[in-house]
Amino acid sequence: MDLSTLKLRKPLVIFDLETTGTDLSKDRIVEIAMIKVHPDGTLEKKPEARGEAHRLLINPGMPIPLETSLIHGIYDADVEDCPTFKQFAKSMSEFLDGCDLGGYNSNRFDVPFLAEEFLRSGIDFDLEGRNLIDVQNIFHLMEQRTLRAAYRFYCGKELEGAHEALPDTEATLEVLLAQLVKYPETTVKVSDDESIGPVPTDMDELHLFCQRQRFADLAGRFTYDDANEVLFNFGQHKGKKVSDILSSNPGYFGWMMNADFPEYTKKVLRRVHEEMNG
Repeated sequence: MDLSTLKLRKPLVIFDLETTGTDLSKDRIVEIAMIKVHPDGTLEKKPEARGEAHRLLINPGMPIPLETSLIHGIYDADVEDCPTFKQFAKSMSEFLDGCDLGGYNSNRFDVPFLAEEFLRSGIDFDLEGRNLIDVQNIFHLMEQRTLRAAYRFYCGKELEGAHEALPDTEATLEVLLAQLVKYPETTVKVSDDESIGPVPTDMDELHLFCQRQRFADLAGRFTYDDANEVLFNFGQHKGKKVSDILSSNPGYFGWMMNADFPEYTKKVLRRVHEEMNG
């Protein structure tokens, strides 16, 4: 695995989660695997727990639906004696401190889930200053397709153990490296007026390349406009400035804070509210 194509200023952590489902507010993490790539090219795999290296099973504190277990192979009995996320939160936060984050569909799934678990555990996990490298976005933008297909296309190999966190994580890293080698000069025409590419190797530029839309939160409830003002991205106020709505309807802040929105969405709302009030 040639890591020289990664232009790292700080460590990059490629990670994958398995969860009880896809609802950011209600579902929980049941497995985590991470690979940290250091700027000097060394790899560090975390965490190590229960005698099985690089695979951390977590008790989600709720039943795992059977249909979900049939996908990732993790059942209630597998995690009933495992620690909760909160018990690992501090060491996990320390492992991720100062690191960029990457994964496959990570901007829409893994990063939001991880941030929610940290916030529920009382750790103010912030994404400010982190580059988010979503390998799926690069793949869809440049070739327009699952991780299994990407692995076959870019690496010429079949993915064994799909939907297991560690094989998926290792395959994602290999795909990312192959993408950076494949697209140093490639552009893709997406319309008469717009082309995408080439794929940058600098992490700051790659972070921007992976963003399909500039969301202010992780669940896509808020977006940014060209002036970096936070806008609603749902409901009757979609497209309107959050600050304008909170000014004209102060009770809307309390309604959202007490409603079933993700914690990171509430964190962004709270920040806008605090900035409005000095």
